[in-house]
Amino acid sequence: MAKNKLVAPVVKWVGGKRQLLDEITPLLPKRITSYCEPFLGGGAVLFSIQPTRAIVNDLNQDLITVYEVIRDDVESLLESLKKHENTAEYFYAIRDMDRDKEVYQAMSKVERASRLIYLNKTCFNGLFRVNSSGEFNSPFGHYKNPNIVNEPILRAVSKYFSASNITFYSEDFAETLKRVRKGGFVYLDPPYDPVSDTASFTGYNKGGFDRNEQIRLKQCCDELTRRGVKFMLSNSATEFIKELYGEYEITIVKAKRAINSDASKRGAIEEVLIRNYGTE
Repeated sequence: MAKNKLVAPVVKWVGGKRQLLDEITPLLPKRITSYCEPFLGGGAVLFSIQPTRAIVNDLNQDLITVYEVIRDDVESLLESLKKHENTAEYFYAIRDMDRDKEVYQAMSKVERASRLIYLNKTCFNGLFRVNSSGEFNSPFGHYKNPNIVNEPILRAVSKYFSASNITFYSEDFAETLKRVRKGGFVYLDPPYDPVSDTASFTGYNKGGFDRNEQIRLKQCCDELTRRGVKFMLSNSATEFIKELYGEYEITIVKAKRAINSDASKRGAIEEVLIRNYGTE
């Protein structure tokens, strides 16, 4: 199936890989028959490769709901998005809907997907962030003309999903990785190991992703290797990560991080691309 350039991320997500695609793409296996992405986020790599068969997962159930609605009912989603207002009063009313769990659970999947996309487009810096109770807590962004209804992108992604065999999950990454068969390819983009004590960002899900989780992920990567599954993993270039994956192929790349409340800290930083296969 020919790739459609309009198939692109529909939400801005922390750690999004759009600006690293030029480094990632040459290192991908030449042939990908089945694809898996256990930390989907904004899906830049998925949408760049556009595999016809894929297993994708994200622990954020609301994000997975967005993708399911785009696949199943993009017209209703577009109509809902057109109703939103770009005002602070309206923003905070929509944002605070998840404070009442009964009200939130009563919302339709279309309404929840529309809410997430709206908040993502209008909140400060496009920073999807939840507190320890799982409630969205980014402030209003005060943008003059945010692109809340991106019809061409949403329709293209819907068409791609409908034409492909893509299965969506919202579960622990280890469960998703068990589903991958020999010969498959996995791209892993977990929450990064913090480069400093203040650099950690795991606010896109309540809970966190500490070094014990990084070690558990490494053990899953070892299991993928034993099963004959290729993987590529992105992470920060900390000594901990480089030592943890020392037996694998490690490529250092420069990434520009756009999401930081301090604009002076949005420069290029070193990241790693780790693989259990060589260039073919």
